[in-house]
Amino acid sequence: MPGRLTIVPTPVGNLEDMTFRAVRTLKECAFILAEDTRTSSVVMKEYGITAPMVPYHLNNEHRVVDGIVQRIRESEAGACLVTDAGTPGISDPGYLIIRTCIDEGLEVTCLPGPTAFVPALVASGLPCDRFRFEGFLPPKKGRASKLAEIADREVTTVLYESPLRLVRLLEEIVTLISPDRRVAVAREISKIHETFHRGTAQDLLDYFSENPPLGEIVVLVSPAPKKEKEHRNKFL
Repeated sequence: MPGRLTIVPTPVGNLEDMTFRAVRTLKECAFILAEDTRTSSVVMKEYGITAPMVPYHLNNEHRVVDGIVQRIRESEAGACLVTDAGTPGISDPGYLIIRTCIDEGLEVTCLPGPTAFVPALVASGLPCDRFRFEGFLPPKKGRASKLAEIADREVTTVLYESPLRLVRLLEEIVTLISPDRRVAVAREISKIHETFHRGTAQDLLDYFSENPPLGEIVVLVSPAPKKEKEHRNKFL
């Protein structure tokens, strides 16, 4: 019987966001693939999870993926994949080993659970019935064209950004999109110092220029304003 890989989301902030199913699954697997074993050990210790952890991150995934997949294949209990916080594969390592396991005919499943952008989107006050998740924008090449695309987009856009680059991003939104575009900045989702700042791009640029942020950042950009349609008399 081939082994299986289970993707297990872990808390983005509050450790109580861990689900009963996630704890049970991590306790029952043969080993855990962890982006940073030191970070993940905090969660494992909190819930008495003792399965051995194996480092799996962006710097080693191409080198170790084949060996890990073979190990999963030979393990009846299978393996779990976790990242430092949130759901693996969402702006975190995961895609390569998931694709490889699927290509090799192994069972892959993902538990529902924490990810930073969903609560940030829902609590932003911006439309969330339809949205586009972009993750981190390109640092240089293609960045301006991506912002131009966001400017005309008719759905809310969700971005991740470093606190060190937030002011730069807000400056670009003011310049390349509009100073009046509605924006929300969610910081430290599910942590003690969780904050939301909502307003125009210019409002938030003014604020964060004077108050440099810390922590994990989610930026949400409202849809482009609807263009007024020209009224036509159907009888003419």
